[in-house]
Amino acid sequence: MAESEVPEIELIIKASTIDGRRKGACIFCQEYFMDLYLLAELKTISLKITTVDMKRPPADFRSNFEAAQPPILIDNGVAVLENDIIERHIMKNIPGGHNLFVPDQEVSKKIENLYSKFKHMLMKRDETSKNNLTNTLTRINEMLASKGTRFLTGDTMCCFDCEL
Repeated sequence: MAESEVPEIELIIKASTIDGRRKGACIFCQEYFMDLYLLAELKTISLKITTVDMKRPPADFRSNFEAAQPPILIDNGVAVLENDIIERHIMKNIPGGHNLFVPDQEVSKKIENLYSKFKHMLMKRDETSKNNLTNTLTRINEMLASKGTRFLTGDTMCCFDCEL
């Protein structure tokens, strides 16, 4: 694939609340960043990341995207504003994107509540929530060991690994 044929994808993500420039702490922004960065490393896309300080967004941000919050994906001049549509767009329209979204019910079930358990543990800071998180991580680790693969669904990264 020639360099000119590689599509440029822009991902607009929330900026850090610390300095308003670096990548912020939005779980969805981080997940799509990792998905797209993987594709950029494989050279199927050219990736441009733009951070937006949501406390002081540029004037053109509001005029272009109205009330939308990052993450926002821009592909060939078309803005994709909703998380589930972004995921579908990556899977169906971005070269190599279909490889990221491997259907695996076992893996999906193992990691489905991981984030909420992690967040709960950070808020509660008690032994019960810590044990719940540890048990979930242990089950994920045991599944990885039994499969003998480097990543959750095989030998290449997928959306589940980025989510984890």
